[in-house]
Amino acid sequence: MRVDLRDLYQEIILDHSRSPRNSGRLERPSGEAHGNNPLCGDRITVQVEVQGERVANVRFEARGCAISVASASMMTELIKGKDVTEARKVFEDFIARVTGSDDDDGGTDELSALMGVRKFPARVKCATLPWHTFDAALQGGGEITTE
Repeated sequence: MRVDLRDLYQEIILDHSRSPRNSGRLERPSGEAHGNNPLCGDRITVQVEVQGERVANVRFEARGCAISVASASMMTELIKGKDVTEARKVFEDFIARVTGSDDDDGGTDELSALMGVRKFPARVKCATLPWHTFDAALQGGGEITTE
């Protein structure tokens, strides 16, 4: 039996959107930011707890499409526990991958499930909004709006 990677990736997105990891609020965040995509209605709040140079915890609250929620869930799993420099590198690498023009970046990690949005520019914003909001929270907060 052959497994189509598109089916697998679809399942990953559905799993993360139905059962998001790290959803909720932190008791004492050291940074918080709010994201809004007025074109599709995605709204997200990302909170980070930085201890020293490490992202000790990251959580989010989101109302939006499956891609936005799944992206936030996957992001928190990847970022939590990394040092701040490494977390920013993961952010930059993801943004470069998802906004790239290559049809296939050859990635086999879980984030590869989100690479299909590149064919739909409006959906790229759904996938990147949680990441930009995380970056803003890391830098001390603010409001991120994609248009």
